[in-house]
Amino acid sequence: MSSKNQPYIKVQDHSVSGETFQLIHNQEMDYLETTPQPSLEKLPDYYKSEDYISHTNAKRNLFEKAYHQIRTISLKRKLKLINSFNTEDKTLLDIGCGTGDFLKTAQTGQWRVFGVEPNEAARSIANTNSNNNVFSTEQLSKFESQSFDVITLWHVLEHLPNLEEQISVFKRLLKPKGTLVIAVPNYKSHDAIFYKNFWAAYDVPRHLWHFSQTSIKALFKKEQMKVVETHPMVFDAFYVSLLSEKYKNKSMNLVRAFFVGLQSNLKAKHSGEYSSLIYVIKNS
Repeated sequence: MSSKNQPYIKVQDHSVSGETFQLIHNQEMDYLETTPQPSLEKLPDYYKSEDYISHTNAKRNLFEKAYHQIRTISLKRKLKLINSFNTEDKTLLDIGCGTGDFLKTAQTGQWRVFGVEPNEAARSIANTNSNNNVFSTEQLSKFESQSFDVITLWHVLEHLPNLEEQISVFKRLLKPKGTLVIAVPNYKSHDAIFYKNFWAAYDVPRHLWHFSQTSIKALFKKEQMKVVETHPMVFDAFYVSLLSEKYKNKSMNLVRAFFVGLQSNLKAKHSGEYSSLIYVIKNS
């Protein structure tokens, strides 16, 4: 192992396989890499769970109902963000669009929407929300270069194999003055440090990469792209803390999760290290 890559922490897959993975710290780029990474053939097996909430519209219990209510608020905030950009003709590509809720919301803002989603069941739902403009991953190589004013990845970048190759694809598809919007967990947040190997946002091995603010800036600088804004996702601290409590203590302790999430957000007001962050990245 290179001296630039050091073991960071061991984490169990709490939601599907029960397997344990090592996170390796790339000291040069300041991200963590899940090791070993599943093969491309095996990776879909780790998503086969009814509890994988982004692939379903299920509202089976109070937790799922609360998740969907918060998601509605978040969708409005996301639309407000992309509406603030100067664009040519409001073309949007949402990569890893899940069931297409953001695409549906964006259409209310007069955006011309396209989506990419590898999960067939989620893609089928998404197509009902987007006039059948959601495609499998292979479509990324078929879109014309410089096609989109805005490309969004809401908690998707951490799932993608061949990270630097993927970033070069986003660069190709984005218009010269286009905007890339990426939301990812932050392993330097207070809730990550508090829960350690039980931190739910590690979500191995579905999350292949784990980012800091430094790593996001460094990765996109390689493609001559610049982070121009960051925005907190304050709800994530509570959601992640609730799941982390379940993994650590076998029950969702609402009071303790709320306290940890609140403390994480309060600390982040000074440090900037929120549980999850939205990065606004400009082509340059």
